[in-house]
Amino acid sequence: MRTIKVCVGNTCHLKGSYKVLSIIQEYVKANRLSHEIELRGTFCLGRCTEGVSVQIDEGEIFSVTPGTAEDFIGNILQTA
Repeated sequence: MRTIKVCVGNTCHLKGSYKVLSIIQEYVKANRLSHEIELRGTFCLGRCTEGVSVQIDEGEIFSVTPGTAEDFIGNILQTA
């Protein structure tokens, strides 16, 4: 199982973290991936100035916006 962490701290919240979470949740649901993906809210991942911070497993931290979230998650899951 893969874990996707989305920062919901103050700065990321202001940049749309709950919208990013919602978009990723819908993608997981629509593609029937809930048995493969665990989605979590988390606090600061250390990239507050760049966008909503998203981490896959314990790997790289990405900056995502509500406008790029669906493409981001699709691309990440296809390359995994």
